[in-house]
Amino acid sequence: MSAISRRNLLKLTGAAFGASALAACAPSTSDSSDSSSDGGGKDFKFTAWSLNEASTKEALQGLVDTYAEATGAKISTASYPYNDYLNQVLLQVRGGTLTGAVQLDVAWLATLAATGKLVDLSAQAGGGYTEAALGIAKVKGTQYGLPWTTAGIGLIGNSELLTKAGITTPPKTIEEFEQALRALKGLGGGIVPWAAMTKVDQLKDFIAWMWAFGSPVVQDGQVVVGDDPSVEALTWYKKLFDEKLIAADVNRFDARALFAQGKVGFYEDAVAARGAVTKASPDSELGSKLLPVSRPVRNATDKPRHLAWGHAVAVLKGDGAEAAAKFAATLTSDPKYTGPWFAKAGLPPTTTSGLASPEVQNDKFTTAFATAIGAFSEPDPFWVYPKYAQIEQALATHVQSVLVGKASPKEALAAAKEQMQGLAK
Repeated sequence: MSAISRRNLLKLTGAAFGASALAACAPSTSDSSDSSSDGGGKDFKFTAWSLNEASTKEALQGLVDTYAEATGAKISTASYPYNDYLNQVLLQVRGGTLTGAVQLDVAWLATLAATGKLVDLSAQAGGGYTEAALGIAKVKGTQYGLPWTTAGIGLIGNSELLTKAGITTPPKTIEEFEQALRALKGLGGGIVPWAAMTKVDQLKDFIAWMWAFGSPVVQDGQVVVGDDPSVEALTWYKKLFDEKLIAADVNRFDARALFAQGKVGFYEDAVAARGAVTKASPDSELGSKLLPVSRPVRNATDKPRHLAWGHAVAVLKGDGAEAAAKFAATLTSDPKYTGPWFAKAGLPPTTTSGLASPEVQNDKFTTAFATAIGAFSEPDPFWVYPKYAQIEQALATHVQSVLVGKASPKEALAAAKEQMQGLAK
């Protein structure tokens, strides 16, 4: 994997995330002119799913403790599993029981902003963040979050297994990818060639495969799922499933666990993959075997496309808001915090200085991920709709119905389109 220059890494990690990328991601929100000030108190609450996950909770709790000791603040923490996180946060926000700083997937910012409870963090956005990173944490031009990390979701291979299967170069086309999966299956020993998403909770990954087969997915404000390329994509996905090249009943966390055990040739994840799988692996050398791979395309001249991914820290109005905003800015931009977070969690920073640091520049996995995946990432086409989560749930449910043999690809996607378009209005 060839090295890339410092300038190119800064461009690649944010190439697909222009400041206008999410400008239309949400409905109008209520006025946020009421100040985030809470009288200058130092105490606040911090809610984060990363405090729940084995690969990150120790590192993040350490940063929280460091900040509390440095400032004298009392920080109470809460966490929920990622798959339940948004629902739990929304319930508490709407009930008026949640305050302080909140870790958010950038896809959720519009939904939270629509509650009218997020603080405008424009005053805290001068910490040297890249413009691209700031862009993914805005909703209709307002800085409702401070960017913590950005990247995309793409294929990660186990280079040791690929070599054993005779795969000497990453597959560039869908045909080559299919050949690689068959070669991996030939290894036997319970190897899963591709731990693709097959559970409903994360089957939104299928959006990028519809792109790969040539479907725009959304065009001129209309859902076009069910067009010929998307049907072709799902027919292909079902074929691989039936041939057991794809495992049944798998989500991201299942795939990570299998990959950590050295049982998976490929799976799809964000840059956080390294921390997640190496922490749980009995193989101390697994980190050196991670191979980021650009999404295979139908024709060799096609451009790979990946779904964007990133985290932000937002602040809720109410008790501790002012103190929480200072914490959010420090956690996401101060090298004393972003450096250790990158070192322990493998999540690249969102500031120019952080990306240019020797630690990031000399990290082969991060630079490879930026080159193969980050450079070709773009926002989920459904983020622009307030009900994007329900839209993706509808798609995932119908895709899974094909995998389990309850519907044909054409029938399932036609039904999905009708349901999705209704939700998109």
